[in-house]
Amino acid sequence: SKELSDVKVEIILPNYNSENYLTETINSIINQTYKNWHLTIVDDNSNIETQKILKKYIDYPNIKIIWLKKNKKAGFCRNLAMRKSKLEYIAFIDSDDIWEKEKLSNQLDFMIKNKYYFTYTNFTAFNSETENNLYEIKPKKYYNFNKFIKDTSITTSTMMIKKSLIGTTKFSNTKICEDYFFKCQILKKVNYAYCLAENLMRYRIRKNSLQGSKIRNLYWIWHINK
Repeated sequence: SKELSDVKVEIILPNYNSENYLTETINSIINQTYKNWHLTIVDDNSNIETQKILKKYIDYPNIKIIWLKKNKKAGFCRNLAMRKSKLEYIAFIDSDDIWEKEKLSNQLDFMIKNKYYFTYTNFTAFNSETENNLYEIKPKKYYNFNKFIKDTSITTSTMMIKKSLIGTTKFSNTKICEDYFFKCQILKKVNYAYCLAENLMRYRIRKNSLQGSKIRNLYWIWHINK
């Protein structure tokens, strides 16, 4: 069996105008205890402030930045990075979320030991304005497709998936729920996704973000499932 440290993880970060949060997000990757990772940032034609922040990371040997000339949305960005990756495991993070420093090492260990192909973790939600209303979200221990469509608590920034499982599956390029369809398709292929019940990510809830309209997303998911 493979030594844990031999496994290289591709981290995919789609980014658009998140100059206020981006440094904290990228630093949470650089500060991982697990060092065998490669980060692909796909910048979705962001503003100058955001580009300035990204340019600070240009010389990191394990960070690659792809600059898009047109805004194509997060689904397109993730698909592009997945297509280019040759690594065995893929992890996702959004440009305002923060990983705890043991995230990669604990989750990879969990996957390799148990031969899991698709995993996610517990996480804490916090409000960036007040910083203090943290509450832990504990998704179910595992999901199959039928369980997932009734309760969609696999959060993208906690997911790790074996690349061979993804194949040609893509994120849809819709304004909302683009990751929901992707998770559904992956679950149809693999049958089960498993939760590492450790709190390994901090999920930022922003007043004006798509996450802020969680209720609308849930309505749409309900509507789509019907």
